[in-house]
Amino acid sequence: MKLYNTLTKSKEEFVPLEEGKVKMYVCGPTVYNFIHIGNARPMIVFDTVRRYLEYKGYEVNYVSNFTDVDDKIIKKAIEEGVPANEISERYIAECKKDMADMNVKPATTHPLATQEIPGMIEMIRDLIDKGYAYAVNGTVYFRTRKFGPYGKLSHKNLDDLRSGNRSLLVSGENEKEDPLDFVLWKPKKEGEPAWESPWGEGRPGWHIECSVMSKKYLGEQIDIHAGGEDLIFPHHENEIAQSEACNGKEFAHYWLHNAFLNIDNRKMSKSLGNFFTVREITEKYDPQVLRFFMLSAHYRSPLNFSADLMQSSKTSLDRILTAADNLKHLIANAKDDSMTESETAHYDATEEYVKKFDEAMDDDFNTADAIAAIFELVKYLNTHTSAENSKSYLQKCLDRLKTLCDILGLVVDKKEELLDADIETLIAERQQARKEKNFARADEIRAELLEKGIVLEDTREGVKWKRA
Repeated sequence: MKLYNTLTKSKEEFVPLEEGKVKMYVCGPTVYNFIHIGNARPMIVFDTVRRYLEYKGYEVNYVSNFTDVDDKIIKKAIEEGVPANEISERYIAECKKDMADMNVKPATTHPLATQEIPGMIEMIRDLIDKGYAYAVNGTVYFRTRKFGPYGKLSHKNLDDLRSGNRSLLVSGENEKEDPLDFVLWKPKKEGEPAWESPWGEGRPGWHIECSVMSKKYLGEQIDIHAGGEDLIFPHHENEIAQSEACNGKEFAHYWLHNAFLNIDNRKMSKSLGNFFTVREITEKYDPQVLRFFMLSAHYRSPLNFSADLMQSSKTSLDRILTAADNLKHLIANAKDDSMTESETAHYDATEEYVKKFDEAMDDDFNTADAIAAIFELVKYLNTHTSAENSKSYLQKCLDRLKTLCDILGLVVDKKEELLDADIETLIAERQQARKEKNFARADEIRAELLEKGIVLEDTREGVKWKRA
């Protein structure tokens, strides 16, 4: 199995630190609102990486954090007049719901930054003791130049950074020994959550969080660190500096980064009006369609989101679901006979598509080619299964299709279609629930209808619906 390592800018054979086990850390979202579809890409991609590693027999310890203290969370809390933790707890719950809808498996551990403050203080203290950090008026900075390999992940030169360092500057710039030094701990501001520390009340810088959480739940060295390519610099670069300066050993062996997601060939941006949350998209499309779309291109390739491409993904996914549905129908009516010699030969022939699937995934998790292998399997099964076949043969064919789809997190159970009258009944119940301000039940009904492929649209003329 080969992985493209951002650190070496090359594909490398995957060799875990400990045979049969994988330690994997994926940077999670900052929870101040519903997650957007840009957040969804790394969630789906690295969940699929995890699933494939497990399919290959590895025991995967998968850690993905929630950043639950941040300027954006504090700003949102001030706007709503509530404590910051109320914002973060609300959106952690919403994020977990979206992840479940997209069939993203829960991490082995989902640490919260606010619950790991003592560990952050301890690591910062160690960095100060080793001469890699210093405190000035309640702020603690990391001495970037003291860490010799700084820039090895992003392949940036320190002198180039010095000449174009505006993105690195923070308040208190004149207190730094060097403009490139970054913050490990910042002093409290009025109205912000804060924790006691040897340097006064305050809160941690963003970068220190992941270094501490990774060390606590995975150890000083890990196999795979992953996230979006926007995190390569400065976040992941700073993680390396902190962790390796503190622990004196290589932090992560392999660094995986997914490319950006564009909307109609433009960068996603609120100012451009093309910013979409997962919740908004899954009100129009089944979450499985969104997952299929995200895996339809290699994770290191830029991916363009559009209504046309989502419709194409729906059509493609339906081909797989229909094949599975046909097999289930044949199984329900098949005889309980043993597999014939001919059936055994046909089943053995499907191994070719499993091999193609594995080869694609072994080549830096090429999900686009893996999906192509599934379509070849679907075509073969459509041609070589019928009402004349034995139940055991048909079941083995279905199980083979399910196994490959499950690695990609695709569920091959077609939604049961509702009758129009049943839809109208549920819509009427939803309207009544909204009149009674029972919004939880109204949301449940919308979700139930979407699960069955029914999309609702609230208009001035009333509620309109259509089959997705």
